[in-house]
Amino acid sequence: MMIYLDNAATTKPYKEALDAYMKVNEVYYANPSSLHSFGGRVEKLIGQSRKQIAGLLKIKEKEVFFTSGGTESNNLAIKGTALQFGQRGKHIITTKVEHPSVTNSMKQLESLGYSITYIGVDHSGKVDPKKVENAIQDDTILVSVMHVNNETGAVQPVGEIGSILKRHSKILFHVDGVQACGKIPLSFHEHYIDLYSISAHKIHGLKGTGMLFVRDGVALSPLLTGGEQEGNIRSGTENTGGIVSFAKAMRLYFDESHEHLNSMRGISSYLRNELVAMEGVTVHTSIESAPHILNFSIKDFKSEVVVHALDRHQVYVSTTSACSSKKSKPSPTLLSMGVGEELADRAIRISLSFQNTMEEAEKFMQLLKDETAQLQKTMRRSR
Repeated sequence: MMIYLDNAATTKPYKEALDAYMKVNEVYYANPSSLHSFGGRVEKLIGQSRKQIAGLLKIKEKEVFFTSGGTESNNLAIKGTALQFGQRGKHIITTKVEHPSVTNSMKQLESLGYSITYIGVDHSGKVDPKKVENAIQDDTILVSVMHVNNETGAVQPVGEIGSILKRHSKILFHVDGVQACGKIPLSFHEHYIDLYSISAHKIHGLKGTGMLFVRDGVALSPLLTGGEQEGNIRSGTENTGGIVSFAKAMRLYFDESHEHLNSMRGISSYLRNELVAMEGVTVHTSIESAPHILNFSIKDFKSEVVVHALDRHQVYVSTTSACSSKKSKPSPTLLSMGVGEELADRAIRISLSFQNTMEEAEKFMQLLKDETAQLQKTMRRSR
C-alpha cells in the first residue's frame, strides 16, 4: 500500500473540494465582475465562501483576501507593507528560519534599500521574543514570523511577539500560518496579528488558492493592479472554483481537526519514540512542536539515499521543504538551530495528515529499519 508522509509539501485534495471545483467551473463559470445576473450569482458564491472562511477563523468577512496561495500571500504581506509604508521607515524584522517566499522577499527588499534584521533561533528552532523586541528601531515597519516551521514543526511564540508589538502601533505583524492552519489554535485579534497567510493545498484544498488575513484598518500597497478585485489589494478575475473549494476544504479540515488531532499527536509520539530508539538517529523536532512534522537524521546516510530506498516501497517522505528539496545545500533552518552540517545534510522530514493511521506509522518504521539495515550491510561489503 502507498504511505504518503509528505503532507507538509502538499495534501491530497478532499473529494468534496474537487467536486465543488468542477461544479463551479462547469455551471458557474461567469465572470463575477459582470453586471448581468449570471455574474451576480457567481459573485454571491465568492461572498458565501468568504463568509464561511471568516466564520471558521473568527474574523470579519472584509478581512479575508483571496490569493493564489501561501507564496503570494507572504509576498503581498511583506512587499505590500514595504511599498505602503516605505516613507515611514525601511527596517523589517524576520527570522533565519523562514520559508523561501519570505526570505527571498526580504532579499529583494534589501536590494531596494530596505534594512532587514534576521533573528536567530535556539536549538529547538524557536525565536526569543526578547530578541525581536531588542531589534526594534525607530524606522521598523514590519515584523514577519512563521507560525509553524515547515521543516521542523517548531511553533513560534507569536502570541508573545504580538503582545510586544501591541506597544508599537506603527509596526505591522505578519505571520506565515501555512503550516499551522487547523493544527495550532490561534486568535488573530487576541494576539494582535495584522496579516496572516494561509494556503488551501496544505489543508486538502487545491493548489493555486489561498488567502491573506488583513486586519480591518490595515492598508497595503497592491502587487497586482488591474480591475480592483479583492478590495483593490489583489486584482485579477477571481478563481471562483478555487475559492469555493477552499472554503469547503477548510470546513472539512477543521471538522477533522476536532475529531483527529489527538490521534495525530499519538501517531507522532509513537514515531518519535521509535526514531529515538534507533541507533544513529537524531531527532531535530522538539516535543513542543506542531503534531504533524518530525525532522530527523540518520548519521550514516544522506537523506536522498533513504528517501529513494523508501520510495521503492511507495513510502513517500521528504528531505527539507518542497521548495528547497532539489537543492544540494544543507537546510539553513537546521544550521540555524546549531545542527552540524553533516547531520543537516542527512535530514529527513515526516509530515502527517489527519488521514494517516497508526498502521501506516508502524509499517513505515518497519520499512525504515529494514532499509537502513540493508544499507548498512551494503556499506560494510563495499569497504
